[in-house]
Amino acid sequence: MSVSESNVVPFVPETAFGIWFLRTHTWEHHVLRVAINDLKRLIDQPLPHAPTIVDVGCGQGKSFRLLAEAFRPRRIVGIDFHEASLDLAQQAAHAVQQRAASPSQAHIEFDVLHGDCANLPLPSGSADIVFCHQTFHHLVEQERALAEFHRVLKPGGVLLFAESTEAYIRSWVIRLLFRHPMQVQKSADGYLAMIRHAGFRFAEHNVSFPYLWWSRAADFGLFERLGLHHPKPGKRRETLVNVAAVKAQ
Repeated sequence: MSVSESNVVPFVPETAFGIWFLRTHTWEHHVLRVAINDLKRLIDQPLPHAPTIVDVGCGQGKSFRLLAEAFRPRRIVGIDFHEASLDLAQQAAHAVQQRAASPSQAHIEFDVLHGDCANLPLPSGSADIVFCHQTFHHLVEQERALAEFHRVLKPGGVLLFAESTEAYIRSWVIRLLFRHPMQVQKSADGYLAMIRHAGFRFAEHNVSFPYLWWSRAADFGLFERLGLHHPKPGKRRETLVNVAAVKAQ
């Protein structure tokens, strides 16, 4: 494990390929867009009008436009530890405001902050939604991060959690192209248990296990397309888990 620029935050730096990939259309269209659509479907309670969304691990801000379209928020707060990405996130926030399709969207307030997910620079009870997309498997202090997500949410606030599981992160191609703290990787059930233990509630219908071609890094679904492999839900090793979890009162 390496240490961050501040020599305080445990941090595993991403590869140059990984940083480049997060700028691509594939990431935005096939990963982010699909996850946000699925997470929105999993929410089973009314959301407040014009919510405040905290995007933890916002990276380069590719999610900002998609979150604005999906939830019509009043405010989006993007937080990331990689300072170079935050410059691009600021540009993404400005672009959302400039290209807003309606006057209501044009008044979205953006804050892009440098911070650690295990010590969020936000007051308690300040968020309606915490959006954590493909961030958690990068974090070394996962329990502390979940406690922070719980803290900044209002009572009844929603954690939108989309993550790759250990089966995917430990696959050969991901280990070759990206960098992660391998000692903290978990199964889908492991992540769900952590979220419950951190004070969130959810039911079976608030959880999904997407089985997308890009997440099957052993062969990217090639054997299935050739008819040589027919994995069944409940008998396959899940590579993705999405959950809409509510902060318990």
